[in-house]
Amino acid sequence: MTDPRPTEPAGAAASATPGPVLIPATGPSGVHLRSGENGASLGPSFYQEVGGRPFFEKLVTEFYRGVAGDPVLKPMYPEEDLGPAAERLTGFLEQYWGGPGTYSEQRGHPRLRQRHQPFKVNPDARDRWLLHMKAAVDSCDLPPLQRATLWDYLERAAHAMVNTFDD
Repeated sequence: MTDPRPTEPAGAAASATPGPVLIPATGPSGVHLRSGENGASLGPSFYQEVGGRPFFEKLVTEFYRGVAGDPVLKPMYPEEDLGPAAERLTGFLEQYWGGPGTYSEQRGHPRLRQRHQPFKVNPDARDRWLLHMKAAVDSCDLPPLQRATLWDYLERAAHAMVNTFDD
């Protein structure tokens, strides 16, 4: 499995991105089926196991339902409509977990730490992000292994995006 810790190319420039996503940049971009050295199939990707795009759309919709009413997170999104942010997060998550590579095709390398640098992501913002994401994960019917795998990644991602300890 790919190491989910964030990586950034040295000196990489960030693209302007309205609103935070809070997910690190590594993952199995665009891989639909995993295979071993001899080409033997190792089974479906996480993306396929959880139901593909419909799963990620539901997860992200539920997440942004919480963000919409959050007095700390909502102001970080310059767009009144959270739809574009939801589309970006859906695309990133499906690519990270083995779905289509559309996110990178449209937006380039995720560079998420750099894209989030303009936003004050302190422990309070991280905890609120996790609160809304936990509610979203809880709303999805996931088997225990997939749930644990997803949640482990999301927790590490949220901690990796903290860029200040100021209030």
